[in-house]
Amino acid sequence: MPDTSLPNPPHSGLRHVAIIMDGNNRWARAHGLSGIRGHHAGVESVRAVIQRAVERELEAITLFAFSSENWKRPAQEVGALMELFVLVLRREVARLHKNNIRISIVGERSRLPHSLNRAIDRAERLTQGNTGLHLIVAANYGGRWDIAGAARRLGERIESGEIGARDIDETLLDSEIRHNGVPDVDLCIRTSGEQRISNFLLWQLAYAEFYFSSLYWPDFGADAFDEALDTFARRKRRFGMTDEQVEVQQGA
Repeated sequence: MPDTSLPNPPHSGLRHVAIIMDGNNRWARAHGLSGIRGHHAGVESVRAVIQRAVERELEAITLFAFSSENWKRPAQEVGALMELFVLVLRREVARLHKNNIRISIVGERSRLPHSLNRAIDRAERLTQGNTGLHLIVAANYGGRWDIAGAARRLGERIESGEIGARDIDETLLDSEIRHNGVPDVDLCIRTSGEQRISNFLLWQLAYAEFYFSSLYWPDFGADAFDEALDTFARRKRRFGMTDEQVEVQQGA
């Protein structure tokens, strides 16, 4: 059993964890339940992981709640998901605020229901001054949408004469990506045994470590999260350097 009495080990470099919460429907089918019951069960895992993220002193956690491709699902399921999203936001925001957690929603909001946008606005306003864990929820989000939007905004700046095409580099493009003020992802977790990123945070995952769990999301609790974090702590991140250079940097 991992020791969770202490925050992340020195030099672990773990600041931002992203999670693709997969397997709710399959969990429900395995238990003879409707698909939406799996999403309801998944809320408990969200609570457990957020609590552990606070205890482990993470800076940010990003949860992939609804992708831009998920609109292809049956309309009844999509509608139920939107209602659940509203319910959870309204019910949980006070608890998040009490625990000094800031919440941000990233994604194309224009297609989201009005009731959900109202709940999002309220949650973001209430928690915007909090200084603890930054909880980012990706809703109607796609990594390509994110990068395309950044490119479009840079194009608009070129058209206005603010910048020239030669000014565009990785740093400038990075400034237009929807980071929500957090560093790039250090660790990306995906549940349910699938091993792909599904158009999630394509830019922000450039140097992320990956951890794939066979557990369906509703079964992924605090202990499973601990295992993922502790696995990350045992990995050596080189960022193009040699082992010797990494050791010197960590010893500095």
